[in-house]
Amino acid sequence: MFDGSDEHDVLRMAMAAVSSLGPCTTEAGYLRVDDAWVRAPDVKDGVPGTDLDDQVEALASEEGAVRIPGRHWCHAITLRSPQGVIGYLVVSAGACISDDEQFLLNALAHQTSAALSNAEGRRAEREHASALRRAHSERGRAISQLKESVAELEFQRSVHEALSQASTESEEGIADMARAFTGLPVAIEDPFGNLRVWSGPGRPEPYPEAGLVRREQEVHSGMRRAGPLRSGNRLTCVAQHRGKVFGTISLIDPGRTAGAHEEFVLDHACVALALEMSHQRRLAETELRLRRELVEDLIVGTDDAGAYARSEAVGHDLHGPHRVVVLQWRGKAADTVADAVSRSAARLGLRFLLGRRSRTTVLAVRGAAAPHALHEAVAEALGSPNGSVGIGGRADSPTEFPRSYEEALRASGFRRRSCTPAGATAYDELGFYRILASGDNRQEAQEFVREWLGPLQDYDAQHHTALVRTLSLYLDCGGKYDDAAAALTIHRSTLRYRLGRIREVVGHDLGDADTRLNLHIATRIWQTQDGSL
Repeated sequence: MFDGSDEHDVLRMAMAAVSSLGPCTTEAGYLRVDDAWVRAPDVKDGVPGTDLDDQVEALASEEGAVRIPGRHWCHAITLRSPQGVIGYLVVSAGACISDDEQFLLNALAHQTSAALSNAEGRRAEREHASALRRAHSERGRAISQLKESVAELEFQRSVHEALSQASTESEEGIADMARAFTGLPVAIEDPFGNLRVWSGPGRPEPYPEAGLVRREQEVHSGMRRAGPLRSGNRLTCVAQHRGKVFGTISLIDPGRTAGAHEEFVLDHACVALALEMSHQRRLAETELRLRRELVEDLIVGTDDAGAYARSEAVGHDLHGPHRVVVLQWRGKAADTVADAVSRSAARLGLRFLLGRRSRTTVLAVRGAAAPHALHEAVAEALGSPNGSVGIGGRADSPTEFPRSYEEALRASGFRRRSCTPAGATAYDELGFYRILASGDNRQEAQEFVREWLGPLQDYDAQHHTALVRTLSLYLDCGGKYDDAAAALTIHRSTLRYRLGRIREVVGHDLGDADTRLNLHIATRIWQTQDGSL
């Protein structure tokens, strides 16, 4: 039992030795494992199970008799170590055993206890030795990891210091520093995919243009992802600060050799770039605010000398012919519209000042305003054609801007109240309606409207209907039922019913050419002066 065996082997040998000491039989053996009595495999068949286990548990680590059916004498002998009872030997006999036999069993129990303590000590030594080996191995790994961490921290510190210095210089300095640490070409682009800085060899000529939709998808993917994003032969980070996207910085990596160090450099370069671009954006926003304030003053009215001086300060030549353009877009936020208008006007090559009044975007455009091309460009940028563009008449000096602005509003109003409200209208294209828009003979115009539309206006006021609007759009559509019904978003039969009611109220025959002309003029004056379609 002392020859290198573990506790279970010792117990099994003791159980086997009982029968050689006298007329006794081993019924069971138990070891204390984790505060529970674990029964050794039975040495004979037919030994009770759970009942015997409960009796041993009830002994509470004391030696004593147990009951087994068919056994005259049965005893649980304790196996003790210096720490307490560590096991039991349960033996039985056909009759009470003699003192000599009891002595031999107790001697076996003492020897077994000593062997169990010895086996436990060897096991503890083995476990301790194993723990020491693991600790030594873990210490070696920890030292190795510590060395790697120190090297990594030193690298990161050098990157941080270098990029901090570069960010105080320019975007070019950030790109050059990122290339120096990675050995890969670096590209910095604005939010729309236009190249701002290239550092390193292999710059493509011409630089490829990214589609607007694809570029927005890449930017959104980069914003959702923490760290650089792999796209083709590029590793890209989105430079953003406080939820605003200022651009991207990319490592050109066709061989896909960039690893954790390169990603770390790119990530920190992106942070430095975001701070630099944020600073540049604040400067641009200050200039934009000055431009908007100048536009506000121009359309309200200001002196020529002051306007020329302020326009020079923001880099715009206010000399020469200008036109005021107003834009409104249904269902779009004012800031979103203004941003789309600014980008679209720049792409069209317009020289302009941009401002805003309430929900209306205002442009002061030098030279030709390209109204229809501007509407198409803004509609594409916003993904919606539901906007109106109004262009005022020519203004040759700052003092003429208020008049051009009012004309632009009139032109935009005509467009919104027409049967095709989406599009562009120039004041110079209004023809006959410019007389109405000028405001001359306003009293006579109102009397004319009252003469032809008075009964309909009174009927609408009393019954909360819109017969004047129905008649106006019907006449604007040339008397075409389908077009008018579509413009009113009603059914053709509903339009026919309303026109019948209009004939009854006004008492005029809509089929008469002169009547239709007068009614059309009256509705146009109503649109210009009082109507709200």
